[in-house]
Amino acid sequence: MEQKKLAIIATKGTLDWAYPPFILASTAAALGYEVEVFCTFYGLQLLKKDISDLQVSPLGNPGMPMKMPVGPKWFKDINWNIPNIIQSNLPGYEAIATTLMKKTISNNGVASISELRELCQEAEVRFLACQMTVDLFGFDAEKDFMDGLDYVGAATFFDFAGESDICLYI
Repeated sequence: MEQKKLAIIATKGTLDWAYPPFILASTAAALGYEVEVFCTFYGLQLLKKDISDLQVSPLGNPGMPMKMPVGPKWFKDINWNIPNIIQSNLPGYEAIATTLMKKTISNNGVASISELRELCQEAEVRFLACQMTVDLFGFDAEKDFMDGLDYVGAATFFDFAGESDICLYI
């Protein structure tokens, strides 16, 4: 029986959007899939050496109701789905939302992005950086990105994606 394959295209580089490709890739690898993650445009942020600065962007994300991760129970039960008009006028709102998201992640025992990325690397998930996007945004491959990446064009990824059992766009 041939090994199953999972191809993921990651295009977003925020803290909340970093979870889906890493969770799916690490899970599939643990289940014996051969996995490739093609990171393009803002998804390249997930491959940077230092990902501690990833933030949540709640603006324009109506599907992001957030409960307060600290305080008394009545306070924790409040749904802080603040309208976009208020978010866009509150300086520092992204930093606050990021802090709250990190606290919620920690409170619930969810692995950090760094831990998930490390799991993927240990499970031999292949990370592909879109060479065109690296050039477009002026990144320095050696200085900016983690080790072990392959820098390829879309055509190279299509070879794998075309043979994959599952192909996801995130």
